[in-house]
Amino acid sequence: MTDAASHIPLPRPGMGASKARMDEILRVDHAGEYAAVLIYRAQKAVFEGRKAHGDMARDLGEMQDQEAVHLARFERLLNERRVRPTAMTPLWRIAASALGAGTALMGEKAAHACTEAVESVIEKHYADQIAEIGDRDPALAAELKQFRDEELAHHDHAIDHGSREAPAYRLLSGVIKAGCRVAIKVSEKV
Repeated sequence: MTDAASHIPLPRPGMGASKARMDEILRVDHAGEYAAVLIYRAQKAVFEGRKAHGDMARDLGEMQDQEAVHLARFERLLNERRVRPTAMTPLWRIAASALGAGTALMGEKAAHACTEAVESVIEKHYADQIAEIGDRDPALAAELKQFRDEELAHHDHAIDHGSREAPAYRLLSGVIKAGCRVAIKVSEKV
């Protein structure tokens, strides 16, 4: 046989698995940074509208700006590597905005509890990804480490500002962490 079809390699078990996994990593990280920007944006909007919360609004704006840098990087990576974003984006937009506004309306400590909960899940998520891809894609692993360090700074800032004094802290934190874990699993695949 000399036609072009005879030279196309047949799929082998495992071939493409590495690309598929990298697609999942980029898809879920993009979704997470997208949600983070929206959470901070909604929280900031609530606090900007309240007197005596200017420092809080400024802090949230700074964290939102950092998350926006992460988001922009993942948007570029999705485009460069031809990876589709999660189909859950419309739902995550609503959920993240509601979480941000809801915790801000509960007060500064609840907003900080939200940050602490989200960032604790994201920190572990990034750490796992860094370990997984370190040898395969050291440049991306280095970027993820930088992002992880910035997420940890947000986490620590939240604790320093009273996150654990939020009303119903343990319940609030547990629900937010569980929601993040579910969103991670869904966003990887859908």
